Amino acid sequence: MTVTYPILIGLVMEQMLGITDTIFLGRVGETELGAAAIAGIGYLVLYMIGFGFSIGAQIIIGRRNGEGEFSKIGSIFRQGMFFLIILATIMVIFSEWLAPSVMKYAISSPHIMHAVTAYLKWRIPSLFFSFAAAMFRAVYIGTTKTKVLTYSSIIMLLSNMFLNWTLIFGHFGLPALGIEGAAIGSSMSEAISLAYLIIYTLRKLDLEKYGMERKFKFDKRELKDILSVSVWSMIQNFLSVFSWMIFFLLAEHLGEEAIAISNIVRNASGLIWMILTAFAITGSTLASNLIGEGRSSEVMPLIGRLLKISYAVIIPIMVVFFIFPGTIIRIFTNIPGLIDISIPSMLVMTASYVVSVPGIILFQAVAGTGNTQKAFILEVAALSIYVAYCYAIMYIIKADIAVCWTADSVYALATVIFCGLYLKSGRWKGKKI
Repeated sequence: MTVTYPILIGLVMEQMLGITDTIFLGRVGETELGAAAIAGIGYLVLYMIGFGFSIGAQIIIGRRNGEGEFSKIGSIFRQGMFFLIILATIMVIFSEWLAPSVMKYAISSPHIMHAVTAYLKWRIPSLFFSFAAAMFRAVYIGTTKTKVLTYSSIIMLLSNMFLNWTLIFGHFGLPALGIEGAAIGSSMSEAISLAYLIIYTLRKLDLEKYGMERKFKFDKRELKDILSVSVWSMIQNFLSVFSWMIFFLLAEHLGEEAIAISNIVRNASGLIWMILTAFAITGSTLASNLIGEGRSSEVMPLIGRLLKISYAVIIPIMVVFFIFPGTIIRIFTNIPGLIDISIPSMLVMTASYVVSVPGIILFQAVAGTGNTQKAFILEVAALSIYVAYCYAIMYIIKADIAVCWTADSVYALATVIFCGLYLKSGRWKGKKI
């Protein structure tokens, strides 16, 4: 728990931005609430590519930390930061050009399409801040020095709440910017959080020990080594969130009400997801360290302990969601009719965590072994089942949105089966990175 708790707080970095936007926009209207879902996931599709790279770097940093080769960590950080800044530049340029056309084709409602485009115009440039912060988190999680993530996340959350309140509704003499205010506020809060991480690193981290004080020198071979681990994680994370975006685009075609409900449920799910993913990333990091120390035989018992702890924490939260679904929904909107019709979807989503707990834990354990290519293959197999199920139940059958949320359980079950069989086989042992 001493490692997991700070990681949990660190996960607030991106998730709480979307949750905060939803809480405030849920007081503006259904159109803004629905648009925030698609726009937020559209941003995450891009962010997850860079985040996937940072996961690969984090795995290597964890391995080097376990091996005691601390001075190599700084070089990994520098090459990774260089790559992510270049990647962010390319994404911002191409998104400015492509995003309006793509959204016009994909979204049926002109009102939602206009709101989505307005949000992304201000949100996508913050990839520079979020990618840089992801590399700092890779260092601190990989070396298990995670307390800084708690402070940076609190700073980000508080600044985002203040900026959202100020810019969405118009306070202190500023105009009410609505959904554009949400995007500007989220981007500015990420910049503030990154500034804190930079200052903390310069003042508190042992720069000499971790080789962080050296000047940047492009190392093609080092970057290639990082990419050999990261590339599969990058593609996997992209496909994972892109498939999620497919769900929301299909929900939008069911109506503005369906997409508004889905945004509420997605963000409510995020409250549980952050806790569960904290345990999963802990497992990934600790597994990488154990393998680096030559203690591969302890990985499976570690996964067993994480599953028990995760269920012990998640099940009480699920009970609260089952008993007070309306109260949870009111966190995200004050529209009376929308609250009542969101309850069935909320209950279906909550039930999905029965299988999502082992699904996320086992998948991150596979990633922690360093075999990110295998993790990618297993993820693609599970996502293929998920997308096919979504298409059938949402586009062909056109089921009620609550029934559509059973897709999460289908995906999680497929992940449990595929990752569980791979870990049990033991073929991951001896993987070199």
